[in-house]
Amino acid sequence: MAQDTDPVGNGFIASLARPGGNITGLATLFPEVSGKRLEILREVVPNLSRVALVGTSTSPGYAQVQKDVELAAKAFKVKLENHDVLDSKDIETAFRAAIEDRADALLTLPSGVLISYRSKLIALATKDRIPAIYHDSQYVEDGGLMSYSESFTDLHHRAATYVDKILRGTKPADLPVEQPKKFDFVINLKAAKQIILTIPPNVLARADRVIR
Repeated sequence: MAQDTDPVGNGFIASLARPGGNITGLATLFPEVSGKRLEILREVVPNLSRVALVGTSTSPGYAQVQKDVELAAKAFKVKLENHDVLDSKDIETAFRAAIEDRADALLTLPSGVLISYRSKLIALATKDRIPAIYHDSQYVEDGGLMSYSESFTDLHHRAATYVDKILRGTKPADLPVEQPKKFDFVINLKAAKQIILTIPPNVLARADRVIR
């Protein structure tokens, strides 16, 4: 596997160190990522106190990722408002609720539903001028504000080393599952201008890629 949110929780392997079967590779479960996204939002959004957390409860690894975000929010003293998006119509419902809850920003969790309807999500965030940080750079490339995530390109390159070892005779059970080592922070300045948001220079300087 080149990427899996939670291979242990999903029942694919016994543990990261000892997979124990015929599956190994790379996992994207990395608790610090959630905290980093909130940290970035705190630097970009003045007086951040309430964040709309949008995800899909049926997504693999959802419970663990949600727990990680909640722990980070508690540490940062930020209140989370959870919104479950199971299909496209739930996106508008989530945004209406976020506006009613006076959310200062939005943070997305990995979700096949969200990424399939990302254009709709981005359009609503722009319309309502809600600063958002996403879990995949595809959102930013399509007009979203920011993303911070594992480098999926790096994960796929590293997956090739597993293929090589296995083809040379190493058993998958003997190859520990690795976690991300490289992360991508992407900012879209066009999106920032649309919602009348100024990205602090120190945050902009840390971006791996800036879309102007």
